[in-house]
Amino acid sequence: MNQVTEIIIGCAIEVHKALGPGLLESAYEECTAFEVFQSGLKTLRQVPLPIIYKGVKLDCGYRMDLVVEDLAVVEFKTVESLLPVHEAQLLSYLKLSGLPVGLLINFHVPVLKDGLKRIVNRYKGLSVSASPRLRGDDSLLR
Repeated sequence: MNQVTEIIIGCAIEVHKALGPGLLESAYEECTAFEVFQSGLKTLRQVPLPIIYKGVKLDCGYRMDLVVEDLAVVEFKTVESLLPVHEAQLLSYLKLSGLPVGLLINFHVPVLKDGLKRIVNRYKGLSVSASPRLRGDDSLLR
């Protein structure tokens, strides 16, 4: 799990270095998905996420920006700053999908490290285990 998130973060940093801030979220998603795929990881874009309500599967139009190796959900943002609602969205995606880890990446920052949040799906009974790139700042972990 840590190795996969490390690769995703490295790919996102590569994209951010090449493009900088200021583009649409869809551009960063497309370029990062390309980089992650080129690294050899299974990469799916805009993955539908139904809600199971009272035993009924309902398609409510939710889509996960990127799913990597059936392990990580990546949610892309281009906002002034990440807000609690963005974290709640990713956490909901983790709960609904059952995937173990999520990355929230905001490309609207001068240095991409300042726009990263890693969230572990505690509903899977997993413990927080940061990748080395994120270990220096516990605020990046949930």
